[in-house]
Amino acid sequence: CTEFSIFTMWINLVCVCVCVCVCVGNSSCGDTLEGSSGEVASPGFPQGYPNKANCTWTIIGGDRTRVQLAFLSFALEEGFDFLVVYDGLPSTDVIVHRLTGFQLPASITSTGPMLSLQLTSDFAVSAQGFHLEYTVLQVYSCGSPDVPAHGLLHGSRFHLGDKIRFSCEKGYILEGQPILSCMAFSATDVTWDFPVPLCRAEAACGGTLRGPSGNIMSPNYPSPYDNSLDCTWIVLAEQGDSISLVFDDFQLEEPYDMLEIEGAIWLLLF
Repeated sequence: CTEFSIFTMWINLVCVCVCVCVCVGNSSCGDTLEGSSGEVASPGFPQGYPNKANCTWTIIGGDRTRVQLAFLSFALEEGFDFLVVYDGLPSTDVIVHRLTGFQLPASITSTGPMLSLQLTSDFAVSAQGFHLEYTVLQVYSCGSPDVPAHGLLHGSRFHLGDKIRFSCEKGYILEGQPILSCMAFSATDVTWDFPVPLCRAEAACGGTLRGPSGNIMSPNYPSPYDNSLDCTWIVLAEQGDSISLVFDDFQLEEPYDMLEIEGAIWLLLF
């Protein structure tokens, strides 16, 4: 385990010490990683990375391979702390992405057998950090694609010539190409022929909802909602029950667009 906490409790006048370990893979400040797959996490994840950090990880595959990153969690102080991804060893000539903020990045794939990550933070304020998985791909593989929120992936082969299909959960509409093919565009560029589609909510502007659980989304989510909206959703529960709202995404134009909540007992933000 890379992180742990210890707390005590009294049970029938007997003091009990409990150690809780949190294993998040490799959370040291930089490393050189080899092997077919593994994990990388920022120092201190998920409690938060240190200020003035400067950490570099280099992932090395074998001959005729590429490295794919799939982000599981991402939260850096926006505009001040950065995770820079290099297509090879760290150099300004091979920067692939300069990531910051709280949006989960899409998968990133190198063009060759090496990929590097560099985390830098300023002197004050940090966030949870990042946690990702890496996979070493054969040169003829497109790698596992991202699956859109509320989307379904059909197909488990991701090599050259393979096809996969996407669909959406009930209540969502597919936007984009439903069928993707793994194609070679050059000797080092083997990738899917279209971007991964999105699943847009069918949600109308308001409505009455019943049942033990469900989802509420602004019209057109995750695409922008329309101007001049006035939508009201009513959530009904059985007598004696309480209602809990858990937000997993929230972006409104501040301070002009507002979501008002009446009668909620708990409001949980993640």
